[in-house]
Amino acid sequence: MKTSDQFQKVLNIGMLQFDIQWEQAAINLRKIEKLAAPHLQDVDLLILPEAFTTGFSVKKFPSEPFEKSTSIQWMKDFSEKHKVAICGSLFIEEDGGIYNRFIWIDETQIRTYNKRHLFSIGGEDKNFSKGSERVIIDYKGWKIMPQICYDLRFPVWSRNDLNYDLLINVANWPASRNKVWKTLLKARALENQSFAIGVNRVGDDAMDISYKGNSMVIDARGNNLAKAGNKEKYFTVQLDLDQLRDLRKKFNSLIDGDEFSIKK
Repeated sequence: MKTSDQFQKVLNIGMLQFDIQWEQAAINLRKIEKLAAPHLQDVDLLILPEAFTTGFSVKKFPSEPFEKSTSIQWMKDFSEKHKVAICGSLFIEEDGGIYNRFIWIDETQIRTYNKRHLFSIGGEDKNFSKGSERVIIDYKGWKIMPQICYDLRFPVWSRNDLNYDLLINVANWPASRNKVWKTLLKARALENQSFAIGVNRVGDDAMDISYKGNSMVIDARGNNLAKAGNKEKYFTVQLDLDQLRDLRKKFNSLIDGDEFSIKK
């Protein structure tokens, strides 16, 4: 892995779709080590699902204080050991609130994004604080926008007036709405002329909700570059920034987008 401030037109990305054990952080971290760690020799970034240590347990608060999070320390150690950037979401306590927080760690930076759109149907809004800021992560010359699950339904939040190249959505997206998941990922890639990656979980949780994965990578033309099906799977993709820039040069629809502002 090169340093994060060194330009790299091709990103090698690994993604892990797995069955998250309910509120069993140690088991889940061991599973990541088993399923992903042996395959990271040529990978720049590993993407994990939403709530990858606990599952979507929003009522019992299996959260960690930001400055003392053992899961974040594990991410730091993993990144350093395997020389790879790593990201996914955790339930984090900070400043009197509990956040569903996207954590990004590489060798030079820790970046965070708090989930903006809380899933009120599942009670997330009653137990968590919502985020207010869109975030862009600069990594190896790429601009990356992080999102978490339900954010995918809100196109204004994704609108590419920030000149990003890659949208990453980490999720616990139920099987009953798989068609919506696939449709929205493709729509976000097309309308924003960016790559879009969605990494979901599989298995059944303690609330009897089933997850069928269908993690995938979509390019700016709407083509499916990689997909994981509905089983536990580690899979990879190569993304080429020149390919994206060539499309925008030939057919740049972003320049005709409407101006807008988002209330915090």
